[in-house]
Formats: sequence, structure tokens, C-alpha cells
Amino acid sequence: MSLAMLFVLMAGAVALIGFHRLLIGPTRTDRVVALDLLFSVAIVLSLIAAWVSGRTVYLDVAIGLALVGFVATLAWARLIQEEAS
Repeated sequence: MSLAMLFVLMAGAVALIGFHRLLIGPTRTDRVVALDLLFSVAIVLSLIAAWVSGRTVYLDVAIGLALVGFVATLAWARLIQEEAS
């Protein structure tokens, strides 16, 4: 088994845990953290794809995912904060 395949399997396991927390999470905060975790898994998978294929276009995808994930986390945090007060 190659190192890249091991990384993909570990990322898949983390994604399953994230989906579980996204669906079951008792609070909205848990769901936001799970969504952020899923964005991180997508970034890792993009980096693995760039590494395996040798193409840099996947690095651009990873940067885009990181930016969208960051903005989405900020938006959800602001929404949760406004509902709490």
C-alpha cells in the first residue's frame, strides 16, 4: 500500500467522523466545527491529488477551499453569536 493511499484512507475515516458529528452534533457549534473539519479533509485530498498527479492546479483548488472554508466559518460563527445574544 502506498503512502498516498494510506493518507486517502485516513482522510476518509476523518470525513466519516466529521459527517457523523455534522448529522448528530447536539449543538450548532458542533456542526460548524464538523463542517470546518470536512473542509480540512477536502483540502488534504486536494493536496494528495496534487502530489500524486504532479499537477499544480489542485493546489489552487486547495487554496480556494481554504478561503471559502474560512469565510464560511466566520459567517456561521457570527450567526451563532447573534442568535445567542
